[in-house]
Formats: sequence, C-alpha cells, structure tokens
Amino acid sequence: MYSPQRKDFVSLMLGDQHSRSYTNGKHRRQSCWRKWKQLSRLQRSLILFLLAFLFICGILSYPSLTEQWRDTRFFTYSCLFMLGGLNLQRKPPSKRGPPVLQKRGNVSDWQVRDGEEAMVRRDEDEGKEAKTVIRFVTVKAVDRVEAVQEAFRHAWKGYKAFAWGHDELKPISKTHGEWFGLGLTLIDALDTMWILGLKDEFAEARKWVETELSFSKNVDVNLFESTIRILGGLLSTYHLTGDTLFLDKAKDIGFRLMPAFKTPSKIPYSDVNIGKGTAHPPRWTTDSTVAEVTSIQLEFRELSRLTQDPQYQNAVEEVTRQVHRLEGKHDGLVPMFINTNSGKFTRRGAFTLGARADSYYEYLLKQWLQGGKKETELLEDYLQAIEGVKKNLLRQTSPSKLTFVGELSNGHLNPKMDHLVCFLPGTLALGAHNGLPADHMDLALQLMETCHQMYAQMETGLSPEIAHFNLQSNNGRDIDVKPADRHNLLRPETVESLFYMYRFTKDSKYRDWGWDILQSFNKYTRVPSGGYTSISNVRDPVYPSPRDKMESFFLGETLKYLFLLFSDDNELISLDKYVFNTEAHPLPIWPSTS
Repeated sequence: MYSPQRKDFVSLMLGDQHSRSYTNGKHRRQSCWRKWKQLSRLQRSLILFLLAFLFICGILSYPSLTEQWRDTRFFTYSCLFMLGGLNLQRKPPSKRGPPVLQKRGNVSDWQVRDGEEAMVRRDEDEGKEAKTVIRFVTVKAVDRVEAVQEAFRHAWKGYKAFAWGHDELKPISKTHGEWFGLGLTLIDALDTMWILGLKDEFAEARKWVETELSFSKNVDVNLFESTIRILGGLLSTYHLTGDTLFLDKAKDIGFRLMPAFKTPSKIPYSDVNIGKGTAHPPRWTTDSTVAEVTSIQLEFRELSRLTQDPQYQNAVEEVTRQVHRLEGKHDGLVPMFINTNSGKFTRRGAFTLGARADSYYEYLLKQWLQGGKKETELLEDYLQAIEGVKKNLLRQTSPSKLTFVGELSNGHLNPKMDHLVCFLPGTLALGAHNGLPADHMDLALQLMETCHQMYAQMETGLSPEIAHFNLQSNNGRDIDVKPADRHNLLRPETVESLFYMYRFTKDSKYRDWGWDILQSFNKYTRVPSGGYTSISNVRDPVYPSPRDKMESFFLGETLKYLFLLFSDDNELISLDKYVFNTEAHPLPIWPSTS
C-alpha cells in the first residue's frame, strides 16, 4: 500500500530521483534533513537499525573476515527479509527454514544454495558525502563435490605429513600405525584420487608405488584384506589409468597370495607370508570366516582375465563351488565360520549379515554381474539368501516401524544390526536395477531409511558400530546403543548405499543425507593438522573421545562414494559397466563373448 512515509523511507534509502535536479548540494542536504525530521521517532529508529544491520551484512559478505563460520544463510535471509519493504524480489527460503549460524569444526565452506542473493551495503567516502549503494551479490554456492575434494586433501595432508608410505595415519599424535607395512592407505586411495581428479596427489602417490612399493617382505598379511585393498586397488587403478605399472604390481601381489589356497580342503588360510611364500590359519583356530574366503573372487577372477593365467580364477571358484553345495545353510543364509581342514561350516546356528558373513551375499550378486549374468548358481544362491533374510531376520521397531535386519542365534532373533549391514540397501537396489524382483527395491528403500536413522538419531549425527532395535516401545526410542558399541570408524556402508539409491532413484534426499554425514565427519572427526579420526562415542557431541586412527577405507571408500553421490556425471563409473568390490574399487563387467 502506498503512503507518504513509505515514499520518504524509499527516498532516504535509495536517494529520491527528483532530488537529482537540485544543483545546490546544501539545499539537497537541507531537504533530506527536513524529511528526516518529518519522520516519527519509531521510523527513524527503524532506519538506523536497518542501516546498522546492512553494515553487518556487508562485513559478512567478505569471506576473509568470516572464513571460520560455516553457514551464512541466516544473514542472507535476514537481510532480504528486512529489505522486503523495498519491494525487491527474492527467492523463498528452504522448506527447512533458515539454519542457525554455527561454527563447524575446522572447515570454512560457505553453505549458501544456488541462486540465493544477499544485499550488501558499502560506504564510499571520496572526501564528499557518504553515499549508500545497494546492490545484489550472488554468494558462491557450496559445491558438494568440491567439499569432498577438500576433505580428501585435508586427510591426505595429514597422511603425507605424518604417515607417508605407512599403512595408517594417527592424526592426533601425528604419527603412523603399521599393519602390513605396505602403504595400505596410499594404495587404497589411488583410484579415489583419480576419480576425484586430484592429479598432483595421484602423481606423487604413483611415484611412491614405482620407487618404494615392494612386496618382497617377510611379513604376514591377511588374505582377505590384502586382496580387497591392495590387489583390488591396483587392478582398479590400472583399468582407470591404463598404466601398466599398477597391473605389474597387481600380478606380483596376486602371485604372492596364492600359497593361502594350499590347504587340505582348498578353503584358503587367513594369513600369508608374502616374503616366504607360506600360509597359516590364525594361532587360535583352524577356521576362516565365510566372508573372507568368499569375498576375494572378483579380484582373482579379474587377475586371471588380465593375465590369461587361470590359476587365480580356478582357486577362488573352487571355494565358491564348495560353499554352494555345503550343508548347514538356513534358507540360503550361511554360518560365519568354515574349517580349512574339513572344508565344512563350523559353529553353526548363528546367522548374520554383519561381520564375518556380510560380503558373501554381496559377492554372489556382483560375480553374477561381473561375468555377464551367465553363472546361474550364483544368482540362485543370492535370491535364496534374500528370501532367507526376509523370512528369518527382518523385523520392525517400535514406535516408528523402522525395518531392520537382526541376527539369528539358535533359533532366537537378536534385534542387533551392525553398521556393516548398511551395504544391503545398495546391493538390493543394484540387483533390482538388473532385473531382479521389484520387492528387492522396496526392501532397499526401507532399510535405507533405517541406516539413515542410525545417524540421525545420534547426538553427533554419526552412526554407532552396532545398533540395538526396540521391538516394544519401552522408552520411546527405536534405537539403543550399548556403551561398547558407540564407536564410529569412518565406515562407508551407509554412504555406499546412498550412492546406489541416488543413482537409481534420483531422489535428492539421499544426497542430503550424505551431505549431513559429511558435515558430521567434519564437525566431530576432523583433525586441524590433517586427517580424520575415528571416535569412541557417537552419543557425546561435547567430547566424542577421538581414537587417533584414520582407517584406509575412509579414503578408499567413504570419500569416494560421497564424491560419486554428489557428482552429476552418471557415466563416471557407470554401474552398467563396472562392479565395485567390497573396498569400493571398481572393476569392469566382462564384455560379452557371444
């Protein structure tokens, strides 16, 4: 509605256009003063407040003055709201409402969405009168892809400074930890750097592989971990780059791991001395875990295809055949242990999709995809296992009816789910994408929500290692976490599934959930001197108890899946051309020979 006071308000703020006809500066100032005196005390107070507020907005528009603050949308929205009387157009705020300004860890990203505009007031004093200039400034939007690149560089900075060439970074004590002594973090991160476009970092890592990496060491390594991280990482990097350096290294480590298969049953031992060429089970048992012996097939099959040497594929496919026909399964679900002497399942009666069994199910589907959907026994075992999950392990919480995968022990369901199980929504979605039953996708959607809630319901926004679900509404909570299970190891499984779900549904909520997770990593696990640390207590946002360890899979998997989740390029590691091993190293789907 028009009013003289509104007209004077606008004239004062923007400069009355008619006043430009005055040639006498003194008269112009007197005219402004008269108008100012005509305003009520309330109007003058409002104008002074607005000018002060615009001045603050102007200061905050300079990142150099406020680079420690994560979120400036509060000021953007406030400026626009206060300037609404100027009849200037602005975009409506997000449905979530303007976020609260807060300092987040050690990151200085600006969290302003595309297209949002801020009003900036600048005073220009050239020795004459002060003139107020109002202009639109488009604040740079947060590029989530760039945020992942920045997170990787920060992690790499710590690794390079304090753990270069070693297996793991201890970012708080600024030193390193050793497992195999083979530069595990560096090798695990090679294809991540290539995918993220970090050329300089990749070049220095390649040089280390060329000049420093040697497998001629008298050291025991775990067959499974060495296969998925080292062999898988080298094969993947070879395929992405075409650089035969990585294929040669893959041949070397692959050959050195083969003594593990020299057992009475041909079920491999868990440990190999890659220098001596000997293998053995753990000191305390002759068992291997089912997940470990059935989750090395993608890598060794691919090594045979590249080298035209069938020994690698023959060895792992013999394991697959034996497990396929073994007694002791329960509706397609497998026990957690298998004996290397007898070749039979041991400690029967316990069934889980968590630790010691998880990737068995993942590799059934992915081997079927890798081989061009021709190996029907793999598909049959996978389909039967998913039916077994639905029949025996699925339950819903109270009060929110979250669907979760429990554990079966001697016929009794334990409502416990490892974070590791959060690989399952992505695997189910991948199967549905390749023509498997539509209800697999329905289950994937439900489980994805549950895995998200494992993060969202924690005070730090980070999931515990293990969650217990309430089947009856005792305390109003769906999820309980025991003190011993409250740690977070920077694991990838949830963001892995978010990547698959977004690729197949294009539902932006999965990106938002991934972004929330990255923000929580930055707030609670980022170490200023470089690197990220696992934490011991996701329920304590004041002091989450850092553990001083950055697992290699944070660079090899977690940040890679976050980058691919946020990337708009669907051909960047197309899921119709590649399968990811269980360490997020993409290997090609074999071309059809028919």
